Amino acid sequence: MESRFAQISSLGQKDKATAYISLLQEVFSSPDRSRIAQDIHTIVENVIQDSVGIVVGRQVLTELVKILGDGSIKDHDLRKRIVEDTIAIIQPRLVSYEEQANSLRFQLADILESEEDWGEAARVLMNISLDAGQRPDEDKFRVYVRIVRLLLEEENNAQAESYYNRAAILAHSTTDRETLLQFKLCQARLNDYARKFLEAATRYHELSYVAEIDEEERKHMLSAAVTCAVLAPAGPNRSRVLASLCRDERTSELPSFNILTKMFLDRILRPAEIQEFEGTLKTHQLAKITLSSNDRVSAAEVDDEDAADPNSSKRTGPSTVLDRAVMEHNVLACSKIYSNISFRGLGALLDLTPGAAETMTRKMMEQGRLKGTIDQVDWVMSNKPLKIQVHHSPNDGICRSV
Repeated sequence: MESRFAQISSLGQKDKATAYISLLQEVFSSPDRSRIAQDIHTIVENVIQDSVGIVVGRQVLTELVKILGDGSIKDHDLRKRIVEDTIAIIQPRLVSYEEQANSLRFQLADILESEEDWGEAARVLMNISLDAGQRPDEDKFRVYVRIVRLLLEEENNAQAESYYNRAAILAHSTTDRETLLQFKLCQARLNDYARKFLEAATRYHELSYVAEIDEEERKHMLSAAVTCAVLAPAGPNRSRVLASLCRDERTSELPSFNILTKMFLDRILRPAEIQEFEGTLKTHQLAKITLSSNDRVSAAEVDDEDAADPNSSKRTGPSTVLDRAVMEHNVLACSKIYSNISFRGLGALLDLTPGAAETMTRKMMEQGRLKGTIDQVDWVMSNKPLKIQVHHSPNDGICRSV
């Protein structure tokens, strides 16, 4: 190899590129596959030297990128090793060979993605300088969407949202249908991770109608739409989404159809009915939730009768996202069944302390998701759609009536 380099160095600049490219082709066509990686390493180190010149170096590296990308090397691990090694060699001189380095990083990202190493593939793409060579906005948008998709596969939603925001600025720059659909799917998944379940359900349901998407993928999106709708906060907005999904004939084939219809019909859900559905949820949909300090104080209030009852619940609030969704749904279902109900009775139904049941009901009323009144004298919730009046003591109630 050294003698070949000596011969090439004696040539004029116009002939050097051709000679190096010819040497590259000889190495790749060599029957001795064990030396390919080392020979390519030696060639790359040689061509990026100042004595060779940037113009020749770029031509040779461009040819190397082309050979690596056209499938000449069938050995997956060998190709990966050569790509990684070449990137490492030219990294110190990245300013001179930025375009070639970026092309190699795209190839490395493809390799890592095929290995399902989502996080590392995303990090490789993050290192690409998208401003090199005056890259058009459409290409930048495509790369950002791909990074978001890979980060979501790794469940790194925080960093994915950062790159999604970059992509959103450039969304107008493309008319490519496939890229735009991927972008919308990323938006739905980010809403899902952020627990914006209503928005996620709506977006998933829209995508499930797109004919360009594979049938199996559309079925998966429809199932995701149902899951997010079930987990969404109970109220009028969720009811509209549930109605839309129930009208979709395809949902009858889903395993979650039973819980969907019960929620749509405002029927009370029992613990046994949600166990099977809980098994279909992803990790972030089973996340633990914490109560605010004020809610913990008010939920912990227990009267003497409840404190003495060994069968009364001691739970002061929902523990998971699903837990909260089911409890809020059951509160809403109770409002359709009962004209009024004590918080002791509501707490028994929800498996909560009476104080926790009152806290949940009050918050739903404050947010406009439940109509009714709370009487704190008798500790009763009335479901008549009246203005909320809270009587803090018997004397206060008498004064109001006077």
